[in-house]
Amino acid sequence: MMTNKKQAQVGIAGAAGYTGGELIRILLNHPNAEIAFAHSKSNGGNPVSDVHSDLLGDTDLKFSSVLSNKIDVLFLCMGQSESVKFLSENKISTKIKIIDLSQDFRLNPMSQVSSLKSKAAERTFVYGLPELNRDEIKKADNIANPGCFATAIQLALLPLADKKLLNDEVHVSAVTGSTGAGQALSATGHFTWRNNNISIYKAFQHQHLGEITQSLKQLQPKFSSAINFVPYRGNFTRGILAAVYVNSNLSLEEAKNIFKSYYKSHPFVTVSDKNPDVKQAVNTNKCILYLEKHDDNLFIQSVIDNLTKGASGQAVQNMNLMFGLDETTGLKLKPSAF
Repeated sequence: MMTNKKQAQVGIAGAAGYTGGELIRILLNHPNAEIAFAHSKSNGGNPVSDVHSDLLGDTDLKFSSVLSNKIDVLFLCMGQSESVKFLSENKISTKIKIIDLSQDFRLNPMSQVSSLKSKAAERTFVYGLPELNRDEIKKADNIANPGCFATAIQLALLPLADKKLLNDEVHVSAVTGSTGAGQALSATGHFTWRNNNISIYKAFQHQHLGEITQSLKQLQPKFSSAINFVPYRGNFTRGILAAVYVNSNLSLEEAKNIFKSYYKSHPFVTVSDKNPDVKQAVNTNKCILYLEKHDDNLFIQSVIDNLTKGASGQAVQNMNLMFGLDETTGLKLKPSAF
C-alpha cells in the first residue's frame, strides 16, 4: 500500500516507441509516480523530447541506455517475444513489479514462465484487464497488459459472459488507428499508404483472439462458439471502434441493465444512450459502449483509444491497483473531441 505522499519509482523499457511515449506523458503528470529512467538502446543519452517532440518543454528527461534496480515498477513496452528475451538477458530484482505491454504472457500467463527459468527469476503474470481481474491485480507482482483490440472486444462481451448468455457465434468488425502498428515504418503503416485508404488484415486469425476467448471462458467456462473477427486498418492515428453482434433473446432494456450493472463499479466504462464516435474516447482511458437490438441480434459498439485504455493508460490503471491507489489516479484525461 502506498501513501499519497510517496511516489513510486518507475522504469520504462522500450521508451522510444508509441506506448513508451504515451506512458511518459501520463506518468509525468501522475501525483504518485516518478520516472527514474526511460530506457532505449538506440537513443541512450538523447533527450526524450527528440523522439517524443510533443514533450518539448515538459521534461528534461533523457533516454538511458542502462537499467537500474532502484525502482518499484518496470513497464516493458516491447514487441512480440521481446519481453521474454529482455527478462532472460537482464537481472531484474524480484522485488520490482513488472507490467508487460507485449503479448508474451497474456495466454495462460500462470504457466508461461518456463522460458525464463535458469536465466531469470521465475515470475507469475496476472492478466491485467481490471474489469475482469481487479481483485487479482491488486495482489499481483507481475501483469500481462491486454491487447488493444482485445480490450475493446472483451469489454463489449464480458457482461454477457458473466450471465452465461454467449451461446452462439460472435461477430466482430473493428477498425484501429495507425499507431496500433507500432512506430517502425512499414509498407502498411506509412502515411502515404494509409492516408485515404482502408484495408483488412488477419481476418478470423488475429493474435488477440486467444486472450479474448480465454477471458470469456473465465466467466462462462462452457463458451465454445466461434469469434468471427475482421480487423481493419483505419486512416487515422489513434482509436478503436469495434462493432459486435450476437444472437440474443434479451430485450434492449434487459441488455442495458445487465451492462450497467456489470460496470457500475468500474470507473472507465460508460454505457451510452447515444451512438458514440472515436473522438469521445481518444486521449482518454475510457471505454464507451452503446447497445442496439435488431430482431434477434444484440448489437454492441465499443470505443477506446488504442494507446491509452488499449495500452499505456490501462497499464497505469494496473499500476494504481497494484500500489493501492485509486485506479483513476493520473488518468482523468481530456478527450480530443473539439
